[in-house]
Amino acid sequence: MSLPPVSIQPFEGPSVCLFCGSSDRADPAYIQAARDFGRATAEAGWRLVYGGGGVGLMGASARGAHEAGGRVLGIMPAFLRSRERLFDEVETVVVTSMHERKQLMYDQSDAFVVAPGGIGTLEEVVELLSWKRLDLHQKPVVFLNLNGFWNGFFDLMRHSVDEGMTPADFLNAWTVADTVEAALEQIQTDPVDGARIYDRR
Repeated sequence: MSLPPVSIQPFEGPSVCLFCGSSDRADPAYIQAARDFGRATAEAGWRLVYGGGGVGLMGASARGAHEAGGRVLGIMPAFLRSRERLFDEVETVVVTSMHERKQLMYDQSDAFVVAPGGIGTLEEVVELLSWKRLDLHQKPVVFLNLNGFWNGFFDLMRHSVDEGMTPADFLNAWTVADTVEAALEQIQTDPVDGARIYDRR
């Protein structure tokens, strides 16, 4: 499969990537939180980078940001255009593969928030965290842990540490937020000195 070279409109402010589910069967509270997150990023002057779909939490987040006047960048592999129903009211680039999608999402983002999602969301964040484990980046990663959704993942990571498979300091590779407001605060605050970063309000 061959597609034209990717062209992305320039954006001089900070960008946050949201990893999240594309299922319309998700808890309505999760979908509303995704919409709220999109709106909050727009109000804070951040560009939202996401998977490009118009369904589930993905579509809700993009609509929330777009309706609030924010910039949105969707990135979608060509083969998913029908399944995830590309949301073409915002800037969207179509790429050839999942690998290209993840690399471009990483390259275009200053921070990452992980909302509830399925195996695709889990795969995205595990790769991102493995890159962090290998010191390939130091970008903030925040789990939006609505209703304790990600607790099982945290338990697995602690088990890996307890079994000697992973160093204990790896558990500092991410932070956890229980609300949209807390997630946005964490990506805008330096974890070392508490100084505000990126906020354009």
